[in-house]
Amino acid sequence: MSKKSKAPSEDDFGGFRAGFSVLVGRPNAGKSTLTNALVGKKVAITSAKPQTTRHTIRGIVHRDDAQLILVDTPGLHRPRTLLGKRLNDLVADTLAEVDAIGFCLPANEKIGPGDKFIAAQLAAVGGKPVIAIVTKADLVDKQALTEQLLAVDALGREVLGEDGWRDIVPVSANDGFQVDTVADVLISHMPPSPPLYPDGELTDEPEAVMVAELIREAALEGVRDELPHSLAVVVEEIVPREDRPEDNPLLDVRVNLYVERPSQKAIIIGKGGSRLREVGTNARKGIEALLGTRIYLDLHVKVAKDWQRDPKQLVKLGF
Repeated sequence: MSKKSKAPSEDDFGGFRAGFSVLVGRPNAGKSTLTNALVGKKVAITSAKPQTTRHTIRGIVHRDDAQLILVDTPGLHRPRTLLGKRLNDLVADTLAEVDAIGFCLPANEKIGPGDKFIAAQLAAVGGKPVIAIVTKADLVDKQALTEQLLAVDALGREVLGEDGWRDIVPVSANDGFQVDTVADVLISHMPPSPPLYPDGELTDEPEAVMVAELIREAALEGVRDELPHSLAVVVEEIVPREDRPEDNPLLDVRVNLYVERPSQKAIIIGKGGSRLREVGTNARKGIEALLGTRIYLDLHVKVAKDWQRDPKQLVKLGF
């Protein structure tokens, strides 16, 4: 009979801790903005539109004594489409694999059915430390923040029993209030471990996924509420322009934007193509910063009818 291996102790890695923490919450709870603030660089796109995040984005926080890998997930919600169900399944799979869970609840919105739905999901996971993170603290006064903290505490006791959440931390990703404290608390729940990623690496997302996300972020600015759910972006290729000198390279980035109806295509393109040109201009800056070189961005808008409900099209579009 083999001996059971003992769990690593603090001393095994010189006191170093490393592990994974997932940020969950209903759509537009501030998860992506907090991820970017913790990492110190933009690794997740942000928008006021719900369901901006479609993938699990990993952002890596480096410290001298720890490494925290943050997994920013799509917002948990009651799904209305096959896409919605798959996004929820993605979150559930992630919850099972992480060391700690950060539950984001906005300070400026009363706790509602969506928060209670997620709290019940977290209670069902069992055995994972759950930290309640009250986001957007800069949008309310001290009295309102105190009231929200008490309401969040009551929710924790309701779903998890008398002990409630492991910690409750108010934070503002916009002005930096308690961002380091959130990192400290999450790291305290990480196991003793050597670093899991090379020093300086901030995300493990493939470049093509990051490029697609930057384009989708630019396309979501200022559009009507129904469009975010219907928009998918696929990078077809990123290739160097062959006739360019080595000291002045140029990448050709060819991208398709998919919507569900011709009327949505018209919204994305705009009058005389003005809207699509604006999307390209806004996205290009972020893509060039990401890839470290100049690009030629070639955008095309296509209709994939009812793709959110079509299993074959969901696979083709990367879901």
